[in-house]
Amino acid sequence: MPEHLNSTSSIESIAKAVSAVTHTPLVAVPVFLIISYYLLPINEFLITGIVSVFFGGFLPFILCYVWARKKNLEIDIPTREDRIYPLLMVIPSYLIGMILLYFIGSSAVITVLMFCYFSITIVVLLISLHWKISLHSMGIAGPSVFLIYVFGILGLIFSLTIPLVMWSRVYLRKHTVPQVIMGALLGILLTVIQIKILLK
Repeated sequence: MPEHLNSTSSIESIAKAVSAVTHTPLVAVPVFLIISYYLLPINEFLITGIVSVFFGGFLPFILCYVWARKKNLEIDIPTREDRIYPLLMVIPSYLIGMILLYFIGSSAVITVLMFCYFSITIVVLLISLHWKISLHSMGIAGPSVFLIYVFGILGLIFSLTIPLVMWSRVYLRKHTVPQVIMGALLGILLTVIQIKILLK
């Protein structure tokens, strides 16, 4: 095989790997666990971790995966119209997770993080009725804001993945440049606004 074809194949494999591990529900799992472990004593961490990972990561991923398999689609559901029902299905998961976190008395930061997943997914749903915004970009950018809020400058390390994710989605032709830029900017903006309002 010609060398340039090997190079292209390697770059595409990297882009696919980046895209695969940065689905919004998959990113939510380490983000919830890291913040919970840092903020909570071990006994509270366990129950908060279970609730947040299940309703913020596991259940949304399973719902999207089952929907994609049923419709014979790729897991990232590339067509805008096909995203509507999966988004409608995961919104209640985030809402239930937020309510449970509130009633078990979890950290306000973690509860608000779950609320952000809930509220921003509603915004994404409304946008997706008319335009295909990048969920991957939003799913990295929003949590990055929370990690910076909690860990300060250390949280910036996670935010370095934002341009990598944006590149992977454009390279794989899943999104245009405006779609990934708007996804990242809107994810940052909406998260910052909600932190300012809810975590004074």
